[in-house]
Amino acid sequence: MGTVIGGRAEAYDDGWNAEEAVIRLDGNRFGPESLAGLDTFSHLEVVFQFHLVDADSVQTAARRPRGNPDWPLVGIFAQRGKNRPNRLGVSRCRLLGVDGLDIRLRGLDAIDGTPVLDLKPYMVEFGPQGEVVQPVWATELMRSYY
Repeated sequence: MGTVIGGRAEAYDDGWNAEEAVIRLDGNRFGPESLAGLDTFSHLEVVFQFHLVDADSVQTAARRPRGNPDWPLVGIFAQRGKNRPNRLGVSRCRLLGVDGLDIRLRGLDAIDGTPVLDLKPYMVEFGPQGEVVQPVWATELMRSYY
């Protein structure tokens, strides 16, 4: 449905909140009216494809996140690494503005040229219900991510 324009040219971990990028919708499929009202939200959820991950790099077994020997072996579905079987990423990011078919964002952890498959406004009610629990290693990993 669109493509990431700008931001990082290469994928590397951490510091994503410093990045600004644009999602440009496909003008052959969408008109500006498809984005009407989107600018009344502060955040978006973006579904995208890890298009540079080679099929041979896909992982299905347990591994240590980021190869850190201090963190436990966890399965691919217990982490958010890019070498996933379906090569899909999901990101929540700040909406900075909408201009025609361009959506300006901060904190999108996708690189220039990334295919965007869907976007949705983030609504508080779609957030988790009840207490959120995660292991210590995940909190450590995310400390500098944004």
